[in-house]
Amino acid sequence: MRTCFGVWAVTTALMSAQPLLARQQAAAAPASLPNPTTICGSPIPEPASLPPAGSGPVVYLVFPCWEAQGNQTVIEPATYLYYIQLKPSAPSQGLWTPYDEAAEKAIHDDFYRLWNTNFLDNVSVDTRDYKFSNGVIGKLVTYNMEERQRVKFGPDFVGSKQLDTTKIDEKLKELNLQIRLDTFLDAGLVKKVGGVVQDMMKEKGFQNAEVTPEIKEVPGGPKLVHLTYTISEGPKIKIQSIHFIGNKAISGGTLKGQMKDNKERSFWARMFAGLSTYQEAKFDEDAEKVVEYYRDHGYVTARVGAPELKLVRDSGDKKTRYIDLRIPVVEGNRYKVGEFTFDGNTVVKSADLRPMFKVESGKYYSEKTIRKGLEKAREAYGAGGYFEFTGYPDYKFRDQPNPAEPQTPDALNAEAPNATNGPPIVDVTVRLQEGKQFFVNRLTFTGNTTTRDNVIRREVRLVEDGVFNTEMLKYSIKRLNQLGYFKPLEGNKDVDVQKTPGEDNKVDVKLKLEEQNRNQITFGAGVSEFEGFFGQMSFSTSNFLGRGESLTLSAQSGSRAQNYQLAFNEPFLFDRNINGGFDVFRRDIRYIGQFTQRSTGGVISFGFPLAGFTRLFTNYSYERVRVTEVSDVYTDPLVLARNPYLRDSLLIGQGGERVISKVVPSLVHNTVDNPITPTTGRRYSLSIDLAGLGGNTNFYKPLIEGVWYLKQNSRMSLGLRGQYEYIHTFSGSKELPIFEKLFLGGEYSVRGFDLRSIGPQDPATGLVLGGNKSVLFNIEELITVAGPVRAVFFYDAGQVQPGPEVVGPASFTPLGQFFGSTLKPGKNFTLRDFKTSTGLEIRFFMPVLNVPFRLIFAHNPQRSGVLDNTLQPQKSFQFRFAVGSTF
Repeated sequence: MRTCFGVWAVTTALMSAQPLLARQQAAAAPASLPNPTTICGSPIPEPASLPPAGSGPVVYLVFPCWEAQGNQTVIEPATYLYYIQLKPSAPSQGLWTPYDEAAEKAIHDDFYRLWNTNFLDNVSVDTRDYKFSNGVIGKLVTYNMEERQRVKFGPDFVGSKQLDTTKIDEKLKELNLQIRLDTFLDAGLVKKVGGVVQDMMKEKGFQNAEVTPEIKEVPGGPKLVHLTYTISEGPKIKIQSIHFIGNKAISGGTLKGQMKDNKERSFWARMFAGLSTYQEAKFDEDAEKVVEYYRDHGYVTARVGAPELKLVRDSGDKKTRYIDLRIPVVEGNRYKVGEFTFDGNTVVKSADLRPMFKVESGKYYSEKTIRKGLEKAREAYGAGGYFEFTGYPDYKFRDQPNPAEPQTPDALNAEAPNATNGPPIVDVTVRLQEGKQFFVNRLTFTGNTTTRDNVIRREVRLVEDGVFNTEMLKYSIKRLNQLGYFKPLEGNKDVDVQKTPGEDNKVDVKLKLEEQNRNQITFGAGVSEFEGFFGQMSFSTSNFLGRGESLTLSAQSGSRAQNYQLAFNEPFLFDRNINGGFDVFRRDIRYIGQFTQRSTGGVISFGFPLAGFTRLFTNYSYERVRVTEVSDVYTDPLVLARNPYLRDSLLIGQGGERVISKVVPSLVHNTVDNPITPTTGRRYSLSIDLAGLGGNTNFYKPLIEGVWYLKQNSRMSLGLRGQYEYIHTFSGSKELPIFEKLFLGGEYSVRGFDLRSIGPQDPATGLVLGGNKSVLFNIEELITVAGPVRAVFFYDAGQVQPGPEVVGPASFTPLGQFFGSTLKPGKNFTLRDFKTSTGLEIRFFMPVLNVPFRLIFAHNPQRSGVLDNTLQPQKSFQFRFAVGSTF
C-alpha cells in the first residue's frame, strides 16, 4: 500500500473513513508481491527478531528521505528527527510499535510539524508493506522532504545606478524586509522586496521601471542560490508643466503652490535644479493638499481626479520623458456655515467646547478652523484622562437632497431634477467619541543607567493611580529634555503607553531613556592666543553621581590666565523644588595690550519656581578685583587728559583694588527643548545687578534678553536673540571700573570681532574704554547635516554707546579760550553705529568632552573704526575656533 500526503489533502489521506480492520485485510491481500529491498536508496536490514505471529501490522522502520535533492541536507537530519514523533519498532529489544490509529495520527501530526518549520518546499509521507517470514506485516514509513532554497549570495541589485545599495538596505531594514544570507528563500518576501525597489525607482521618476528577481543555483551544497534583482529603468519622467482642468474660483498657480512633491518649477528654479520628477506614489498626498486648500476656503465638496500624463516629448537618448500633468478638479459650491453643533459629548458641555472652535455662522466654512478646534478639544479631553478621544465633522448640505429622507420620483416632482433645495449653506455637526477616562497604573523608566529614578520622577508630572493627563505627559517630556541628561525624547518613539492587561481603564507608561555623557574631564597643556602657554585640569558634571547635581572643579595656570574654581548646584534643595548652590573662584585674566584683571570671590544662589517653566533666582556675590599690568597706552598723559575718569576706571591711585558686593535678582522663563542642540522654544530673562551692599563700588545694571527657536522642519530651526543692557553708578561711585563697563565682540556676541573690541573709544588712539548701554541682535539658521554636526548661518549686529562723560582740556588751547573740562552727554543708539558680522559656523558635538565645538567663518561688513586686540583695523574676513554656543 502506498499513501502520499500533500499539503491540501493530508487529512483525507491519513484519516480515511475505512475501518482499520478492512485496511489491514487490504494490506495483506497482495501477499504474492516481493518485499522491498531498499528504502530511500538504502538497503533494508534483516530484522533481529520477528514480531509475535498473528499480530496486526507494526511500524518496522521510520526513515527521513531527501531523494529530491540527492539525499543531501542543509539542516542537520537530527533537527528533522526532533519533529518526527512516530517511533519505529526495536526488534533487538523485542519492542514492536503497532501500526494503528494512534500511529496514523502521529504521522498526521508529524507532517504538520515538519511543514510548519518553514524549512521545506515539499513534504510527503509514504508507507509500504514489508512481510515478515511469519506473515506479520511491517510498515516502512518514509518522510520525503525537499528543502527550501537558501540564500548563499545576494541579494544583489544590478541594472541601475540611480539607487545606491546602501539606501536600498536602509529602506528594507526600516520596513523589516531584509533578506539575509544563509536564510531560507521566501517567495513572498522576494516579491515584496522587488516591489519596494520598484517604488523607490518611481520616487526617482522612473514610473515604468521593472524589477525582476533572478534565482540561480550555486555549487557548494544542495539548495544554495544566488539572488539577483535586475532593474530596468525605462525613461525618467519629468514634469514640463501642470494644468488644472475645471478650476474657476481658485487659480491654477495657487493650486500648484499647494503641491509638495509633484511640482512645476519656476524658471529660476529650473536653472539650478532642473525640472521636477513625477512621483506617482506621492500624487495622492499632493491631491489631498489641493483638496485641503479648497476645504479651508469653503469648497467642502471639492474633488481632485486621477491625473492624465500627456506626452510632450522624449529626449534624444530616450532616457527622459517630458510630460504635461493634467489634473481634473471639481470645485463645487462655496459653502457658508449654517448651524454648528456637537454630538456625542457627555463629559464636556457644548457650551465649553464652542469657544475652542472659531467657527461663525454665516461665514465661509474653513476646515483648518475645525482641525484647530479638534486639536484644542483633544488637549482638553487628554488633560482629563480621555486619551482615546476622537472627533470629526459631519456635513448636511442645504442645497443637496437629504440622503436620510425618501426622495419624490422625478415624474411627480414639480421642480427640475437638478434643482437645488436651497443656498450653498452647510450645517456642521462635530461628532465626538470621548472614550473612557484612564488612570496611570505604572510609571517606569528604562535606559537610565546613571541617573536615579527619583531624579527623573521629580520632573514628571504624572503620578501612579492619578489621571492619565496627556498634556502633563508632554510637559514632562519637555522638562526631561531640558535637563540634557538624556538624548532628546521623541513622543512616538520613546514614550510607550499601553493599556494595562486585565484592567478596564488603566495604562502603563514607560519612558525609554538613553543617557548622554554629562561629565567633562580635561587634563593637559596647550597654547592659546589669549592664554599663552597653559596647563589645566578640570572636572565638570551636571549630573553628579546620577543625582542631578552640578559640580565643577577646575585649575588652570598659564602665562596669560589663571583660573581656579569650585562650584556646586543642587536643583532640589531639601528635597523641594528649590535651587541652591555656591561658586568660589579666583581668576587672573590678562587682556592683551590692555591690563590684567585679578578676581577673587564667591557666589551664593537660590532659585524658586513660580509657574510652569518660570523661575525666580536670587544671587549674592562678593568679589575683590585688582587691575594690574596696565598697558602704557592707557597711562599716556594725553590719553588720561582726554578721559578724566579713565584713571579711576583703571583703579590707578586707589590701591588698584575694588570690592564689589552685589545682589542679582532675575526672572527666567525657559521652554527651550534642549540646552545643547535646541530646536524649538523660547527663553526670556530679566535681571538687575545691584552693587552697593557693602564694598566700595555702587552701580545698578539691568539686562533684558529674549531668545526664540522656531522649528521649521525635522532638520532646520531658526534661532533669534535680542539683548539690551545698561549700567550706571549711584551714591558715591563716580566712575565704574573698566571691567564692569560694557563691551561687545567675540564668539558669544558679535562673532567676527575680537573680544571686547566693540565699544566707545579714545578718539585719538582708538583704545576701547567701554560704555554704559549696549544692544545686541543675533540670527541663526541651524541646519542638522548629519548626526551631531550642524551648519549654522548667522548674522550678528550690536553696538555699545557711552553714558554722560567729562571731557578734559585739549593738549593745546589758544590764548583767551576756555581750557577747562566739559560735560558731554551720552549718545543714543543709531543705525550707523551697528557693527555687523555674518557667515557660516560648523558646530559639532563631542560626546567625550560633552561640549559643542565651533568653526566660525565670518565676514564683517560694518566694521568701520573697530580695532582688533593688536590695535590694528579689524579684518573683513575672520576664522575662529570656539566652544559652546552663542546664545
